Amino acid sequence: MAAELIKLYPENPEEKKIRHIVDVLRDGGLVIYPTDTVYGVGCDIFNSKALDRLKLLKGIKGKDLNLSFICYDLSQLSEYAKHVDTPIFKLMKKSFPGPFTFILESSSKVPKILNVKKKTVGIRVPDNLIPRDIVRILGNPIITTSIHDEDEIVEYSTDPSLIYEEFENHVDIIIDGGFGSNQPSTVVDCTGDEPIIIRQGMGDISQYL
Repeated sequence: MAAELIKLYPENPEEKKIRHIVDVLRDGGLVIYPTDTVYGVGCDIFNSKALDRLKLLKGIKGKDLNLSFICYDLSQLSEYAKHVDTPIFKLMKKSFPGPFTFILESSSKVPKILNVKKKTVGIRVPDNLIPRDIVRILGNPIITTSIHDEDEIVEYSTDPSLIYEEFENHVDIIIDGGFGSNQPSTVVDCTGDEPIIIRQGMGDISQYL
C-alpha cells in the first residue's frame, strides 16, 4: 500500500492530522517528516517492530545504529541521557530548538529501547513545530535519521514530491511540510571534557559557547 501524503504547515500544524500521524506511529508505522534541516524518517522509540523496519530501510545493523531522538524539549532528557553537566545543559538550552544534534552518554534505558549496547545517544529538538508537535502528542521521542545514507555522496532530497516518489512504497506517511534544507544538523559530541563538533552542518554552535 502506498504511503499517505499529508500536507502540514510548520507555522501551525493541524492537530487532527498530527493525531492521525501519532496513531500510525503507535501502530508501528514509519513516517517521513520535515525538520529545521533535512527531511528525516523515524518511528516511535518504544515500537520494536517499527525500529526493525527502520533499520532494514536504512541497511543498519547492530552497533552501527547511530540514530537520534527527536524531543519536544529537554524535560525528558534525564530519561535518555546520563547526568548532563550544567554547562552542557545550559548550552543545549540556549541552542534548542535549533539545527543541532548533541551526543551524550546514554542512560541505561537507551540500550533496552534499541536492543543494542549503545553508550551514547543523539538528542534533537528541531526548530520546526511539525516533528515537535508529533512527539508532544505521542508523549515520548521518535527515533530519527536522515532519508539517505550519510556515507553516500548524494544530495539530500529537499522536494516533498520527489521524496514521495522515492519512498512511497517503503513508509506509511510522508509529510509535505514544504521544501527542506540540503544541509544536515551540526553534531556536537558532549561525551568528553569539552564539546567537540564532529559534523559541521547548518547550525553555528560557536554563538552559544
